[in-house]
Amino acid sequence: MTVLTVGVSHHSAPIALLESMALGPLAAADLSARLMQSGAITESLVVATCNRVEMVMEVETFHGALRDAGAALAVTTGVDLDELTNHLYVHYDDRAVCHLFSLACGLDSMAVGESQILGQLRESLAAGQRNGQVGPALNRLVQQALRVGKRAHAETDIDMVARSLVALGLEQAQQMMPAMDSANVVVIGAGAMSGLAAATVSRAQAGSLHIVNRTAERGERLAAANGGLAHTWDELETVLAEADLVITCTGSLGHVLTGEVMSAARGRGNHGTAVLDLAMPRDVAPEVAALPGVSVWGLADLQVVAQQDDKSDAVEQVRDLVTSEVAVYLTHRRARRVGPTVVALRARAEAVVAQELGRIESRMPHLSADEFDEVRMGMQRVVDKLLHTPTVRVKELEATDSVGDYAHALRDLFDLDPHDVAAVSTPPLIGPGDDA
Repeated sequence: MTVLTVGVSHHSAPIALLESMALGPLAAADLSARLMQSGAITESLVVATCNRVEMVMEVETFHGALRDAGAALAVTTGVDLDELTNHLYVHYDDRAVCHLFSLACGLDSMAVGESQILGQLRESLAAGQRNGQVGPALNRLVQQALRVGKRAHAETDIDMVARSLVALGLEQAQQMMPAMDSANVVVIGAGAMSGLAAATVSRAQAGSLHIVNRTAERGERLAAANGGLAHTWDELETVLAEADLVITCTGSLGHVLTGEVMSAARGRGNHGTAVLDLAMPRDVAPEVAALPGVSVWGLADLQVVAQQDDKSDAVEQVRDLVTSEVAVYLTHRRARRVGPTVVALRARAEAVVAQELGRIESRMPHLSADEFDEVRMGMQRVVDKLLHTPTVRVKELEATDSVGDYAHALRDLFDLDPHDVAAVSTPPLIGPGDDA
């Protein structure tokens, strides 16, 4: 069995398509459950962020899994499969491992090097484990990806490159707004991205920070944590009237800032307003950008800016790190793959020795205990010597040759039952909080 990754991201599809495919936690869980209905897929994990929907699977057959994954994605998102096919990316086995490690390091993100993806991967792993869709193979792979991502941030200067979408947006918006220390900033929503936005604005020492959220308690907590003021949803229009900068990311399926709402707010004030729409689907209706004095930046606009950040020395260092870590992981994976077969082979040998010793004992009852022990040890030495070279050699070959399946050859040569091999050891799942 091997790893297959199928997905759609800002690299492969226009923002408009990603917007129509946006998945919340329940929809992502539904997609993962659909994947598990395939006979070709044994484990599944779905990574759904504002700019990607990615399915990571442990599969038994490539073509069957690819077909079923595409169909499941089409059903879950409601996007026609023919349209999806033009924008899907597919990574298999070694390339899938490399892609996941690069993803964890932020190399595949819209804002190159950002660390939010680590938290998103942990959440996806936890969800897959809770739902019984992530087993030992994907658990081990994703845990290692998380470790590689943490190494990238700890051992390189990728954080100097890693400007979040919020920071990128602020850089653009400040072209038309007053200095941050005198600016009135409104953050709409109280989720993870809104929390990042509020924290970023607070660190920049904005003149005032206002949080507007449908759930008052969450809005109050976010405001209190960042020195801002919380407002009810009914106050949105009033708060917008005084805003120099509006950052919105609510996760709503409809437009939060409509032309009508923004026009009414503009009627109460006469200064320019910068709007950062970090939501997927978009929170800001298209007509808002046409209003006088309003400038809107969405994810598509920020993507253009972010693409300028992928050629630094730090990025090259992380790419080298990923290459090294992938090689180590694949070597260990191949070595682990042959381990159960070697154990099963030795168990088979011990069973044969025990059977022959029983036959000797019944036919030669006159042997003393010492004599019988000598016979037993002699037979065991013969078995050990016969098995030593093939078991050592098969481990070496499996670890260095990415083409041959020597464990399978060993099972065939010694007629080992695959069920016995599978039952030798099943490693326990590792919790998302246990990554190093």
